[in-house]
Amino acid sequence: MACEREGGAGTNGPLLRVRKKSPRVELPRYETSGAAGMDVRAFMDGELTLAPLERAKIPTGLFIEVPAGYEAQIRPRSGLAFRSGVTVVNAPGTIDSDYRGEVEVILINFGNEPFTVKNGDRIAQMVISPVIHARVVEADALFPTERGAGGFGSTGV
Repeated sequence: MACEREGGAGTNGPLLRVRKKSPRVELPRYETSGAAGMDVRAFMDGELTLAPLERAKIPTGLFIEVPAGYEAQIRPRSGLAFRSGVTVVNAPGTIDSDYRGEVEVILINFGNEPFTVKNGDRIAQMVISPVIHARVVEADALFPTERGAGGFGSTGV
């Protein structure tokens, strides 16, 4: 099978090759034509309950081949965060183009009640984004700016 690297009909983006752990795994997909992220679902035997402030790696059953020059970002789903206080701990999580292991999502429950993750639940969204590698050079000094070293709220509310 040829390794395709460019977008196909109906898309302007790169080709994302996906291998499923099982035929029961659902491919990630955009839920609307304007969506930036594809929904990613839990793939588990049974369910997992997260107590408040508890975190866990949730398997997705997906193995992806991100094209060179891109990354897959794993981001929270806003509705899940708003309704239940459940979010992605390391948001956005990065999946590099050379990673071939299973995609797992690190969820944390910031809510006040236990939260149960069930097989097939939409737990995160995945955004494919270009990566630019910077040229790193050592410098004895940096060019001054008006802001300088001010940070953490120094520019106002």
